Amino acid sequence: MAVTVVAAARDREAILRVAADYIESWFEGDAERMRRSLHQDLVKRSLDRSGLAGEPKLETIGAEDMVSATGAGVGTKYPRGHDVAILDLYDDMATVGVTSTPYVEYLHLARFGGRWLIVNVLWQRRAESAPDR
Repeated sequence: MAVTVVAAARDREAILRVAADYIESWFEGDAERMRRSLHQDLVKRSLDRSGLAGEPKLETIGAEDMVSATGAGVGTKYPRGHDVAILDLYDDMATVGVTSTPYVEYLHLARFGGRWLIVNVLWQRRAESAPDR
């Protein structure tokens, strides 16, 4: 039983570290740190309500797009600060909520060969941080 509790605590620490690496690297413009947190087949989707009649649409990018945007410093213009919470954890998969000044994000992580990596992200810009406000 103790091994299971210790393993679960290690998993939780590793998951929180990956989520922190993801959001902190975005704000710092650290492309390599971002790359280490993402699975190569990552799919990141944003819920965009700026379309006609407020009908939401999905914008999709992949891991390399995310790493490139991070390296270009796209996220460095936003104020720092974030909260990370594990919403669910089961065996080799987890859902994590990340709330920062500009975004609300839901991350899906999976364990690959002992490493936790982000495989999916669904995010939305917070209303108070929209570029036109």
